[in-house]
Amino acid sequence: MRKLLVLLFAFHFSLLTSMADEGMWTLYNLPNAVYETMKQENYELPYGALYQGEDAVKNCVVNFGGFCSGVVVSPDGLVFTNHHCGFEAIRSHSTVEHDYMLNGFVSNSYEEELPNEGLFVSFMIEQKDVTAYLDSLGLNTLIEAKRAQFVDSIENVMQKDIRQQDSTLRVEIKPYYEGNAYYLTTYRDYNDVRLVFALPKSMGKYGGETDNWMWPRQTCDFSVFRIYVDPKTGGPAEYSKDNVPMKAKKWAPVSLQGYVPGSFSMTIGFPGSTSRYLSSYGIKERRDAENTPRYQTREIKQDIMLRHMRADEAVRIKYDSKYASSSNYWKNSIGMNKCIDSIGLIQQKAAYEQKIRQWVDSTGYLKDKLDFDLLQRLYEKRFNAVRAETYFYETFSGRISELTRRALRSQNGAIIKGKDGKPKGYYIEFEDNSDEWDYDTDREILAALLKNYREKVEIKYQPDFYNVIDHDFKGDYEKFVEYLYKKSMLMKNNKKIYINKKSFKKDPAVVYGESVRSVLFDILDAIDNDTIDIQERYLCAAKLRMEEDMPNYSDANFTMRLSYGQVGEYLLAGKPSGYYTTAESIVEKMKQGEAGTIDYEAEPIMKELLSVKDFGKYTDKTTGKMHLCFLSNNDITGGNSGSPMFNGKGELIGLAFDGNWDSLSSDIFFDRQLARCIGVDIRYVLYMMESWGKADRLLKEINAK
Repeated sequence: MRKLLVLLFAFHFSLLTSMADEGMWTLYNLPNAVYETMKQENYELPYGALYQGEDAVKNCVVNFGGFCSGVVVSPDGLVFTNHHCGFEAIRSHSTVEHDYMLNGFVSNSYEEELPNEGLFVSFMIEQKDVTAYLDSLGLNTLIEAKRAQFVDSIENVMQKDIRQQDSTLRVEIKPYYEGNAYYLTTYRDYNDVRLVFALPKSMGKYGGETDNWMWPRQTCDFSVFRIYVDPKTGGPAEYSKDNVPMKAKKWAPVSLQGYVPGSFSMTIGFPGSTSRYLSSYGIKERRDAENTPRYQTREIKQDIMLRHMRADEAVRIKYDSKYASSSNYWKNSIGMNKCIDSIGLIQQKAAYEQKIRQWVDSTGYLKDKLDFDLLQRLYEKRFNAVRAETYFYETFSGRISELTRRALRSQNGAIIKGKDGKPKGYYIEFEDNSDEWDYDTDREILAALLKNYREKVEIKYQPDFYNVIDHDFKGDYEKFVEYLYKKSMLMKNNKKIYINKKSFKKDPAVVYGESVRSVLFDILDAIDNDTIDIQERYLCAAKLRMEEDMPNYSDANFTMRLSYGQVGEYLLAGKPSGYYTTAESIVEKMKQGEAGTIDYEAEPIMKELLSVKDFGKYTDKTTGKMHLCFLSNNDITGGNSGSPMFNGKGELIGLAFDGNWDSLSSDIFFDRQLARCIGVDIRYVLYMMESWGKADRLLKEINAK
């Protein structure tokens, strides 16, 4: 009997070890089993060093701008994040005369550091489980449609209470484990964040879309910002020229010691969204109704953007950030679908669900609630509507078309009341934002997308303005779009447009906006999210109960998470991938750039700097090479960009910036054999700051060891 128990324990422990590198763990309640495995993999800090006290590792990690991660690296509030995370800030300061994207930016004093309107960083102060508290208030007695509204109302009350105690704090309540749990997180936001240093785009985005999501990589994907504070309180403040650099209580020590295969690697950041509890039916919908329409539509608009950007430097500056944002998940969607099919993920998930079904039948847990057949029917019923929704948002929303943006703004309550408050004086007004979009590019994109939407989406989900295109413009989308731009009052800048005049209601772009908005309601009415959400929550609850003797992490939801693993390679097309890239490798790629491969072009000085024989203290002591980027099996997804990569001592060795093409399905399934995190080596970062940027003041401030 004792031998059997030993064997069972050994099997269970080996299972934990085999899964050790998967997971996006919350820090405040990190399972002891996970921590013990971290120690076995050479994590050296005590359990409490991650979360507890002023010196906790979490206190140097920031949510960067609400879309990325970052890390404080100096006592004066210097923040490292990825170049692509700082891309829009760099772009917003760029002009044809002073193109910081093309030429880079180096500040030589505090006075030269550039403020960024709307940019903020957030520090996580505290996190706790409030599931039982919400249940005690009646959360689980509500219908699905009322749950989110109820949680928001409680969050608002808690926000008011905490602001009375400390006006610099903010709280969020978010669902975890598909809504089976809720955590309250307290943040402190800093709204004066200034650009300090950026490499030229040629290096910060080296390899472009050719290398995006790929390995090997040589991208020097970093940018540097600084947090500024009120000079009197030392706390958060809106931008003022009188603000001073933050005096950080915790910053990450920067290490030049490097790594070897098997070295401990830990990321802490803000992963955006994963769906690993998603059912097989949900994965099929993701592949066919979301990913496929997304990459098909984005390819159209990206081709148009790129053609205009290459023809005109001013257009390139306006669209660089938009193009990068669009192309990132264009390629991600293609890669995810490829991985879903290549590993038979839908079939794997269906087989696992059959095990859950058998377990439910045998135990009776959720037997009258979890209904796999109902879940399948619901997904099949809404498939066409979800597909139409994806095409809709890829065609009509976001930063896609300035005219569409204004047309929808005229419909969604962006109304200014006149001085007397009477409806007759209600108006809308659009500022001149011509520095953000180009007339010819915008028109061509909209015409192409309208045509594509018509061809791809079934008639019942097509706006009725298509009848106008057919009847008045003989099916010519370009003429229709030209008419909208030339005839609509909405395209006039800094002009009060009174909404209760007949001319407003007849304005062609206003009518177009009404048509677009109306069909969105039709699409949303056809999508039953509530019942599917209930069934997906039951499915997650069943999995958690069935595996209650094992640690399970919640899907990412842009809250702070820890991932750990080891530095190391994987098999790429049957061959070892290598775990790092060298200066020699980028010099070879630069030769391809000189031969005409645009994504591999770089300034001659960059080739010169990376061709030197001796990189001094930045040389890896084990390999004798200058390492550029490296691989670990840390768990990563969007939002993790800019996450610090720590060694076992809690020292900074790199910044995470990408996953690998071979495991792009990892948002819904973590493949332990293939999934890798790509990081930029901190020695590469510092070498470029020193050799290209001559940023001695910053290097002294960082004080790498």
